[in-house]
Amino acid sequence: MRLTSFTDFGLHVLMGMASTPDRPFTTAELAEEFRISRNHLAKVISSLSAAGYLETRRGGGGGAVLARRPEEILLGDVVAYLEADQALVECFLSGSAACTLTPHCRLKARLAAAETTFIANRNRSSLAECVYPPLNV
Repeated sequence: MRLTSFTDFGLHVLMGMASTPDRPFTTAELAEEFRISRNHLAKVISSLSAAGYLETRRGGGGGAVLARRPEEILLGDVVAYLEADQALVECFLSGSAACTLTPHCRLKARLAAAETTFIANRNRSSLAECVYPPLNV
């Protein structure tokens, strides 16, 4: 399974923020630390916030902060959420007519099982096990 850069950025942001879980980080700080476009990072942070992994605060001293303890954030759940719109193969998309072999295909069920196993395996690890050293921001 290949992760999108969106998911990769999301995981890196969470691992970096987990080094100081109570500290709010601005988008500018994280963008500089990870060399990510601020606009793209804003979308990542918005998505992580919508999923309940981050809380965002406005105003002075504001920014994004972890909404849960790192031990409570499972990597597989994060990957599954951020990759929700990314089908492993075209025929996994609902209503997709991309595959003409579907009536005869014996691969789809095996690929779906592999994807489920991948996520379950990632859920053996929490964010706490992958924390970066404190960020230099």
